[in-house]
Amino acid sequence: MAFGALGDPIRLQIVGILEGGLHCVCELREQIDVAPNLLSYHLKVLREAGLVEATRRGRWVDYQLANAALQALALAIPSEDGR
Repeated sequence: MAFGALGDPIRLQIVGILEGGLHCVCELREQIDVAPNLLSYHLKVLREAGLVEATRRGRWVDYQLANAALQALALAIPSEDGR
């Protein structure tokens, strides 16, 4: 499911932004040119896949990458030496 979640360019863009650390949804809206409801949908897909974690802060939600899930994905991709 995690690889499928990364199959959309908008979700890849979100993951790329979150590589820089914790971001408020308001910051993501400024950097990603999609409607707010579509951004929420893509964040939901990433959360359900276990790739992103959300923390509520008042009326805002902060997002960050779920490092354990990303490490598992990295291990699932074969390296050039076959490991």
